[in-house]
Amino acid sequence: MSEARPPLPPFTRETAIQKIRLAEDAWNSRDPARVALAYTIDSKWRNRAEFPTGREQIIEFLTRKWRRELEYRLIKELWTFADDRIAVRFAYEWHDDSGNWYRSYGNENWEFDNNGLMQRRYASINDLPIAESERKYRWPQGRRPDDHPGLSDLGL
Repeated sequence: MSEARPPLPPFTRETAIQKIRLAEDAWNSRDPARVALAYTIDSKWRNRAEFPTGREQIIEFLTRKWRRELEYRLIKELWTFADDRIAVRFAYEWHDDSGNWYRSYGNENWEFDNNGLMQRRYASINDLPIAESERKYRWPQGRRPDDHPGLSDLGL
């Protein structure tokens, strides 16, 4: 039996937004093991050209990702929701080991089981090179402060 991860489906606007913020906070921790706990044991992903399946592969994927994407900071926003599904748009900023900055934009489609664990995650992502001076996410590493603007507020 899986552990429940509230909020549970079927989602309301309020609980979908809460689920998104919990995911954003976990991803901003950059802790692969913590992030993986939000997914079913056999969760299926599409992330760019990679297709991790299950928590172990998710942890391996995220470990590689955050070794490459340094000073990662993410904002997610609700696009739409229904029953056990949520569609999210997001943008994150990061730099590579040469100091080149990027803003990565994307959309995710999420599907949850009855316990609130994500069983499917399909992500489409594009990277935009930016100058360090164009960065919009300057909070200390970790959780985005509650008073920091969201994507729409930033014009993203």
